[in-house]
Amino acid sequence: MKTSRFSAEQIVGILNEATKRELTVAEICRKHDITEQTYYRWRRAYGGLQVDEAKRLRALEDENRRLKKLVAEQALDLAMLKDVAERKW
Repeated sequence: MKTSRFSAEQIVGILNEATKRELTVAEICRKHDITEQTYYRWRRAYGGLQVDEAKRLRALEDENRRLKKLVAEQALDLAMLKDVAERKW
């Protein structure tokens, strides 16, 4: 999975900059070299969060991704072992 160029602190900073209404969303996106779709996706995920909450959210998402990968690998190993055990030698 591709990693983000922006940290959680930077994302929250960009969203806070947009809420001040000094610039339009299009100008903010152009300034930070992101698409409007990315801005709105970030707003849906990180909108209203403080920096420490955003860090925690990102850490939990990373841990969840890692654990899902481990479960998938274990399920694959279990299926392989069952297949080997069912064969007649």
